[in-house]
Amino acid sequence: MAAMLVFFARSTRMVLSEGKIAKSRKALIRFRGRKGQQRVQRRVQGGVNVEQPPRFDEKAARRVEAVYASKEEVRQRAFVMDALAPLTGERIVDIGSGPGYVLRDLGEAVGPSGGAVGVEPAGAMIALARRRCAGLAQVTLREGNAEAVPAGDGEFDAAIVTQVYEYVPGIAAALGELRRVLRPGGRAVIFDTDWDSLVWNARDPARAGRILKAWDAHLADPHLPRTLSARLREAGFEIQRRDVYPILNPEYEPGSYSFGMIGIIVPFVIRFGDLPKEEVKAWAAELEELGRAGEYFFSLNRYLFVCKKPVCKKPEKNPEEK
Repeated sequence: MAAMLVFFARSTRMVLSEGKIAKSRKALIRFRGRKGQQRVQRRVQGGVNVEQPPRFDEKAARRVEAVYASKEEVRQRAFVMDALAPLTGERIVDIGSGPGYVLRDLGEAVGPSGGAVGVEPAGAMIALARRRCAGLAQVTLREGNAEAVPAGDGEFDAAIVTQVYEYVPGIAAALGELRRVLRPGGRAVIFDTDWDSLVWNARDPARAGRILKAWDAHLADPHLPRTLSARLREAGFEIQRRDVYPILNPEYEPGSYSFGMIGIIVPFVIRFGDLPKEEVKAWAAELEELGRAGEYFFSLNRYLFVCKKPVCKKPEKNPEEK
């Protein structure tokens, strides 16, 4: 059967029974580590009932770190850093700093006279970031999350938030926190994915669709960029730029972004998606077969938003007032 290019418009969602929720809860705890068990949260998003712990164990953190090392992610970081344009001496916060790639770049950019602060909820990620940023005294790490940033009012000149807000259930609270920690006139760069932009070639599109629906369940909002402009304005930001960043993998290549994502999606869906293990593995094997046949294709769009916290002008005095 000839390979066909399929656009996974995954607008329908799976609904889990209470028994399946309990099973999925245990699977997610295994996937992300027992330390996350006490902070497991249930969300209902678009018909999906999910219990999702916010923490990674070391093995899961390493899988994510490997994806971030791909050439596509390296180019993406350069794109995002160029949009932020950090200056020597600035204080910048990286909300959801993960394994510390962006945080290290920020530390080098602001120099010893500045400061780069990483905010991250996962202890395993903090450990990776601390090792990655070793030797940069201007870099510090704080345990916290986007909805409660551990920072003072107006503490930072700029902020960067990459691939974070699509995972945050309380986006209004998170944007409020972003505004709070920026000084008046401070700027922010936000970068998130709309997962409906995903194009992944498949010989069995129905099977691929089931797997990617299950993968969607790890997100709070798989389509956040569509509404982010309005949300930013509601939070009191001025939008200065919007842009798209495409990721294209026309070949099945170890070390590429999509190759790394296969290694993350497969164990997640096996443990959480309530699909037969054989079906998930068959999907991954099919992608490898497409690579050998020269028919592999992957594309995904991410969206950049550059915004500014307005400078509040002091009200002018009435000339008649003394």
